[in-house]
Amino acid sequence: MARFSRVHLGRDRRRTLYALIAAILLFVVGEFVHPGFAGLDSVEAILTIASFVGLVAAGQTFVVLIGGIDLSVPWVLNGAAILLVILSLGEDGRALYALLLTLGMGAGIGLLNGVGVAFLEVPAVVITLAMNGIMEGLTLGLSGGLTCAACASYAPPVVQRAVHEPIFGVPAELFLWLAVIVIVSFVLGRTRFGRHTYAIGNNARASYLAGVGVRFTTVLLYALSGLFSALAGILLVGFGGQASLGMGTPYLFQSIAAVVIGGVYILGGRGSYLGAAAGAASLTALVSVLLAMNMPDYGRSIIYGVVILVLLLLYGREEGEG
Repeated sequence: MARFSRVHLGRDRRRTLYALIAAILLFVVGEFVHPGFAGLDSVEAILTIASFVGLVAAGQTFVVLIGGIDLSVPWVLNGAAILLVILSLGEDGRALYALLLTLGMGAGIGLLNGVGVAFLEVPAVVITLAMNGIMEGLTLGLSGGLTCAACASYAPPVVQRAVHEPIFGVPAELFLWLAVIVIVSFVLGRTRFGRHTYAIGNNARASYLAGVGVRFTTVLLYALSGLFSALAGILLVGFGGQASLGMGTPYLFQSIAAVVIGGVYILGGRGSYLGAAAGAASLTALVSVLLAMNMPDYGRSIIYGVVILVLLLLYGREEGEG
């Protein structure tokens, strides 16, 4: 059976399948630990939480595919959530204006990251970490540490409905995530831009010599990462109603973990967003199982780290054998 899967399934598809199987097994384990864990309502709730991780992981997938990383996620996401409520003041009439500016802010920060990486040749770890610090300072300074009057505003009702309102009995947020999965998978798998992304991840110099716009593509990929971080911030504040400080912090580690679990090669050139989405579902299911087992925070952190290390070792060995 193992030989059949290796022959008839590509490496990326195998890794996606592994992540999906892991999610299913975790729901089964959760049902034993806590009866009702695998019930429809529980599965919907877990997948809704996974969707926020999955949205950030979409941007992370784009940059990891070229051997990069985006460490500015926490405060781009947090800044987007705060900017949305400040600009909209909780009114639908101001929602479109607020949404466009907030998404533009995320894409703009990502664009600056990309310019730093592509044109200034600053390592991605350095430029995105620095940008995260800048965004933290700007967000805290301009909002007065979230003490400004407008900071207490709620997300516009239209944004809250986009997350909570059921469609055919399923939360609208899950349909939005499904649309993102389809669009990103199509872009990466069926377009010239996607082919260029994989080519750069495999060999940037050879891609440049072949006529690929390496710098332009790199900048665009980082802009997309910032855009998806901002989108996640918008939907998170719609989910919770109000913005809070530190709401973006968990999503840096979780988005990278989802990408790794989903089989995206950390040095670039291999992987798919469908795998990262499956990784987000697996990771969120794992977190939920550990919570159901009353695992303390430090225990969960240890398990996350062990899972990522084991997968990196396994996938690294598979790359070597390939």
